[in-house]
Amino acid sequence: MRHLLPLLLALTVLAQKAPKLPEGVKLAKDLVYSTPGEETLKLDLYLPADAPKRRLPTILWVHGGGWKAGSKDRCPATWLAPEGYVIASMNYRLIPDHRWPAQLEDLRAAVRWLKVNADKYGIDAKRIVAWGGSAGGHLVSVLGTADAEPEDRIRAVIDWYGPSDLLTMPPNVLSEGRTREDLAKANGALLLGGIVMDRPALAKSASALHLASAGDVPFLIMHGDKDSQVPIDQSQRLHDRLRAVGVFSVYQPVYGAGHGGKEFDSEDSRRVIREFLKSVLR
Repeated sequence: MRHLLPLLLALTVLAQKAPKLPEGVKLAKDLVYSTPGEETLKLDLYLPADAPKRRLPTILWVHGGGWKAGSKDRCPATWLAPEGYVIASMNYRLIPDHRWPAQLEDLRAAVRWLKVNADKYGIDAKRIVAWGGSAGGHLVSVLGTADAEPEDRIRAVIDWYGPSDLLTMPPNVLSEGRTREDLAKANGALLLGGIVMDRPALAKSASALHLASAGDVPFLIMHGDKDSQVPIDQSQRLHDRLRAVGVFSVYQPVYGAGHGGKEFDSEDSRRVIREFLKSVLR
């Protein structure tokens, strides 16, 4: 029995890394969407097994992980596939090897790939929604507010607890308990190539709060009121700014939730997401 333990442990790890597909969903895995430099970037597509002949709206999921970790392999949006959506879950270039705006360029490349391959996979190229959590929430928020070419445009954004203003994120702010040496080690500094407060123009160009303007796509912003990593104020301020410039924005605090957690996959949260998608995709 002892010699079987390593095998059993390995199988356990594999099971954890490969969650079961929802019923009625098929997976097209590791599709190359971009090859910047020596990188090979891939995404997975979750498709309704019995897809109708009409083209389907598509959700582009962007993982979190502080811009330095995470992967496409555990996608929380797959429950929408049996309800008539194509779900794309993407990897992107990570820090510290790749600085801003490499991550934004990767999101745009994924959007363009989805549109180019719309016929092949039954995608409605005019109804692509970008959805991300934490660092992924930051990225989709910038995707939805930064100036873009027509081929990079999306229909809407779902932002889960993403930083909206890099300049005011606590790890980037000098204080009694945080030295410049600490600031230099922060993920924001690794993203921008130096201490964030020393690069205000660059930080603003990478922050949806400072990019928001009339004509931006609709937003759904969800944030746990117990989040200790990204202050909920980051989402409240973004929502207020979007509304101030005339952009449709729904702000939904998730009460009792921290930085993610089961509350974001509750039936109440799913209902909010369904209603938002229905309102912006009809």
